[in-house]
Amino acid sequence: MELRAELLKSIWYAFTALDVEKSGKVSKSQLKVLSHNLYTVLRIPHDPVALEEHFRDDDDGPVSSQGYMPYLNKYILDKVEEGAFVKETFDELCWTLTAKKNYKPDRNGNSVVSHQDAFKLWCLFNFLSEDKYPLVMVPDEVEYLLKKICTAMNVELGSCELDDCVSREAPGQGGLTVWQFLDVVNSARFLRGIEQEAISMAVEEVYQEIIEDGYLWKKGQLRRTWSERWFTLKPSALSYYMSEERKEKKGSIPLDKHCCVEVLPDRDGKRCMFCVKTLSRTYEMSASDTRQRQEWTLAIQTAIRLQAEGKKSLHKDLKLKRREQREQREQRKAAKEEETQRLKQLQEEKERKLQELELLKEAQRQAELLLQEEEERRRQQHEHMQRTLELQLREAEQARASMQAEMVLKEAEAERQRKRIVELEEMQGRLQEALQQEVKARQDEEAVRYAQARLLAEEEEKLKQLMKLKEEQEEYIIKTQMEKQVLKQEMENKNKCLEEAQKQLEEVRVNRQRVDQDVMAAQRKLRQASTNVKHWNVQMNRLMHPIEPGDKRVNVSGGAFAGYQPLLARRDSSLR
Repeated sequence: MELRAELLKSIWYAFTALDVEKSGKVSKSQLKVLSHNLYTVLRIPHDPVALEEHFRDDDDGPVSSQGYMPYLNKYILDKVEEGAFVKETFDELCWTLTAKKNYKPDRNGNSVVSHQDAFKLWCLFNFLSEDKYPLVMVPDEVEYLLKKICTAMNVELGSCELDDCVSREAPGQGGLTVWQFLDVVNSARFLRGIEQEAISMAVEEVYQEIIEDGYLWKKGQLRRTWSERWFTLKPSALSYYMSEERKEKKGSIPLDKHCCVEVLPDRDGKRCMFCVKTLSRTYEMSASDTRQRQEWTLAIQTAIRLQAEGKKSLHKDLKLKRREQREQREQRKAAKEEETQRLKQLQEEKERKLQELELLKEAQRQAELLLQEEEERRRQQHEHMQRTLELQLREAEQARASMQAEMVLKEAEAERQRKRIVELEEMQGRLQEALQQEVKARQDEEAVRYAQARLLAEEEEKLKQLMKLKEEQEEYIIKTQMEKQVLKQEMENKNKCLEEAQKQLEEVRVNRQRVDQDVMAAQRKLRQASTNVKHWNVQMNRLMHPIEPGDKRVNVSGGAFAGYQPLLARRDSSLR
């Protein structure tokens, strides 16, 4: 996965370089050429059928990076084997495509770094950049790389120069792009006055240190002769080639936890010697100077340690540690900002609560003033109401005295009226009894009339049925003689029904006579009740005449309650 990520970074630059219109898409013909070149430098067998099938010309439109990724993963990256190709050759291909479009050194020849040095800085940038697209290098990694280059040249990098370099970062970008980084190096003030050769040697030294490769002398096992070889260090093995092109691999030294590195004394005309001991063999090597020997021995020991710890690369491990430190710093910074923001919010909350407290105190003072005013107003109202009530009480006492005198007169008058009312109530009770009897008699009469009407209706219904049966009988007789027997039987049935209907008619007539007798009895009761009512009307008229002192007895028909007679007459007519 790490090799794939490194390859994708370089391929991303090649793809964006082919995107001339910056639309995120590249023509299919250019992608075919790019894919063919990737097959070549990665030493993967060509598959032209798959290439043509994926980029078949059924659609003339360009392809986006998302559309190119499935083919890139399936037919190229999945087939890449580590150590089977030269990584530097692959990077040179992608650098050539992207530098032609994006890298613009000084046309007057005043550039600090050469084209080859720019390529190596581009490789270092890819190694140290973040794994997010578009690729950028955070300021901490920029500082780390610039300090490494300055250390290799024995030049001190000041904080002012570093701030000047990092200030070119675009806002919201999160770091420098590779082209911004190369502009920073070409225009840096701390590199002014330094020869280009010294800068190239420093870049080469940092490049070999981070990429972990370089020339060493190695002693052969059979011939015991010394040969110069190009060594490439990985945590799992130390490989060596005929030259830095890595076209011919001569061998590999496997590294594990059982390996060790020892410094050897100078002999056989070689100096700065050291050896790598494995379980099966001891490899003797010679560096160009003491510093180079120290770097190689330290790097191999670190690779052995990383292999034992299950890690891939020293500089990748350091890069991850620096990234973790940056994340921790960011987290601490965010926590500090959050704490500051929280304290600021608490301070604002405190000030707001103090303001609210002042407002509450002011509101309380206003409320106390209003309460005092309200109490004073209520006290005045209470005094006014008390005076008013005392005046009303005196007036009420006077009214009470006059009312008591009137009540004495009223009570005497009321006593006389009560006696008269008692007599009238007794008369009213007897009258109501007579009226109830009359109402009951009329109700009985209505019930008898209703029964009589129902019987008449039944009688008419039976007559209708009888007439209908006679008509049906005549129709059946006239209809045909051939059905005489059948009709005769039906006639007999009809005759039976007719006889039954006649019997029922006779019963209805008998019931009608009985109802007539009941009606006559009810009428007699009604006449008797009417006689009783008239009798009680006469008695009531006599009692209705008011009694006055000194008056002579007059005729009862001219009394004060003679007005009740029309009312009784109307009630009598309604009952009838």
